Amino acid sequence: MTSDTPAAPSGLADALAAGTVVLDGGMSNQLESAGHDLSDELWSARLLAERPEAIIEAHLAYFMAGADVAITASYQATFEGFAKRGIRQERAAELLRLSVELAREAASRARAKGVTRPLWVAASVGPYGAMLADGSEYRGRYGLTVPELERFHRPRLEALAAAAPDVLALETVPDADEATALLRAVRGLGVPAWLSYTVTGDRTRAGQPLEEAFALAADVDEVIAVGVNCCAPQDVDAAVQTAARVTGKPVVVYPNSGETWDARARAWSGRSTFTPEQVEGWRSAGARLIGGCCRVGPEAITSIARTLTA
Repeated sequence: MTSDTPAAPSGLADALAAGTVVLDGGMSNQLESAGHDLSDELWSARLLAERPEAIIEAHLAYFMAGADVAITASYQATFEGFAKRGIRQERAAELLRLSVELAREAASRARAKGVTRPLWVAASVGPYGAMLADGSEYRGRYGLTVPELERFHRPRLEALAAAAPDVLALETVPDADEATALLRAVRGLGVPAWLSYTVTGDRTRAGQPLEEAFALAADVDEVIAVGVNCCAPQDVDAAVQTAARVTGKPVVVYPNSGETWDARARAWSGRSTFTPEQVEGWRSAGARLIGGCCRVGPEAITSIARTLTA
């Protein structure tokens, strides 16, 4: 599958061709550590309307820690999710665009504090299951067709693209069918994208072999990187090798800390197994965008940045 209107050239794509780029860490844990309550269905997206300054501060913390890319607070931001809270479509579109603007403001503040390296903004596009807020983003298989999923994703992709992010982060995708829908939905938007699955072992959360799932993006011009996120660190190694071999594209990886999320208790358990030392192996295998997801904070991002710089 290829597009008749390829995405515009990306400075980020050029950077990936030249070396490795550091992603940020988990937005939710950074906001929670600052004292913000995220215990509702909108999760961090609620703060787009209520506490936008908090989101700027979270992005800024990661930029100052060494991240080159900020992933916006739009993971759980959808027209349908906002509508449940009485937010009309026009205002919802404004909030989606605002998520990109807040990350840009954080980059501006980082530069004012002396950061001179290039900084980029990735607009987060979470899966359909994130809107449901019932843990189904870790299962997939929603009972929707590919065209139905494409119709769900396209309007918010258009809203985010209108804010001119450097890249669209199609992230935490649990199902190859949803990946197919997302890859169709990004056509013609003029913004490059990365596609990142959430996985267990060598399969998507919905159970499809990763080799088949990654192959969907191999010939998609808009996609500048493929990989995995929101998974256990030990599942990254094989995924990087498979993604690089199947697609020939740069690989993106940002796993969780290794702790386990209990959806019923809405709490994390266990201990962190994420170590910066793993980063060198991921880079050697083809990873070019490396960071962290849930429970990975600024301190870990600093360690990753130092490892990659060294």
